[in-house]
Amino acid sequence: MEETIRVTEEEAGERIDKYLADMLDHSRSTIQAMIKAETIQVNQRTTKPNYRIKTDDVIDVAEIEEEEQIIEAEDIPLTIVYQDADIVVIDKPVGLVVHPGAGNPSGTLVNALLFHIQDLQAIKGEIRPGIVHRIDKETSGLLVVAKHAKALQHLSDQMKHKTAHRTYVALVDGVIPHNLGKIDAPIGRDPKNRQRMAVVEGGKDAVTHFRVLERFTDNTLVECKLETGRTHQIRVHMSYINYPLVGDPKYGRRKTDTTHGQFLHATELTFVHPTTDEELTFTSELPPYFTTYLEDLRHHG
Repeated sequence: MEETIRVTEEEAGERIDKYLADMLDHSRSTIQAMIKAETIQVNQRTTKPNYRIKTDDVIDVAEIEEEEQIIEAEDIPLTIVYQDADIVVIDKPVGLVVHPGAGNPSGTLVNALLFHIQDLQAIKGEIRPGIVHRIDKETSGLLVVAKHAKALQHLSDQMKHKTAHRTYVALVDGVIPHNLGKIDAPIGRDPKNRQRMAVVEGGKDAVTHFRVLERFTDNTLVECKLETGRTHQIRVHMSYINYPLVGDPKYGRRKTDTTHGQFLHATELTFVHPTTDEELTFTSELPPYFTTYLEDLRHHG
């Protein structure tokens, strides 16, 4: 994650290490180490952890390396759709965090993979699964995991060059009148709330294509195809065009039912196998809570 952040008047006065730790969801010690390594700069100059940020300071943050940590194997149930010597395709349930991090050191998909997958090879010197792409905790569905560094690089390149394809199904608030749409709007940190993403000038390119599958009295079921893979992309883009996801606690409407989180499911995943060069496509049915909710809408609007 490479970021450029401009400090607002409301944020001025806070220590830079605390400010960045809170905003980027990393430990203070990691931020301090990066400042010491000069991979964090203020106004193109080196800084110190106790520096008090000022209005309009421009903070450049280089790529954050994952903190070295011991990740324990945990017997968490997993639905493995496909597995061979190079990759694993998982159908992730709603509520499962993908990677250990601040606030969730255990109970994640990675902890589960370490328990269930016995032939993981070293990546960056450690035996751990290679997470090619993440999906949010409350998003369910398909994702591919690399078993070794070569597979991770091959799959990551496909994501970067847009040769891998991901399709999602989402339920949104409001009735979309047109059948097809393309949202081409850059995404970056929300300047008003650093815990959120938003469509912002100078953000990273982000393109989402959507197609209406079914309309209800007050909702629309849509299929979304990602051309890019920005953080919270579908959630941000659909909210941006005033059709936020049902159940989305961060970008949804105030009165939305957040019992299951956002109604978003990764239904299809296509990529080229890193060893055989064969194009593979996997599909996943909507989870029961999603289909039950849709049936209720069909009967009661």
